[in-house]
Amino acid sequence: MVQQSSLGATQSAADVLRARYAERLPSALEDLVGPRHGQVDLPLHIAWSGLRSYDLSRPRQRMSLYRTVLAEGQRDDITSFLNSDLLRDQWPLMRTMISRHVREVWETAFPELQRQASAAA
Repeated sequence: MVQQSSLGATQSAADVLRARYAERLPSALEDLVGPRHGQVDLPLHIAWSGLRSYDLSRPRQRMSLYRTVLAEGQRDDITSFLNSDLLRDQWPLMRTMISRHVREVWETAFPELQRQASAAA
């Protein structure tokens, strides 16, 4: 799929997705000040289908929360619901479970995530 931009250049669907995800990035990983423990309830604009309440002490639920927020959240959601330490800890596994576009945008903006994943391999 190709989309026509306002300047007449064509962009692939992948380029459009990467641009959307890039707009949502925090300035720094340290801006991710979400909770490390407890229950997190996501608003409907992020979790519009399926599970909305997540227990951070349960690894699968925590991973699901992070995947959902990375894919559907806006910048304020990402900084409010994600925690920089938890993201770093989970990244080596989580990067294999998120879309290629999300992974590329995050690892380009924050090369330490890719280095950490490589070190864990």
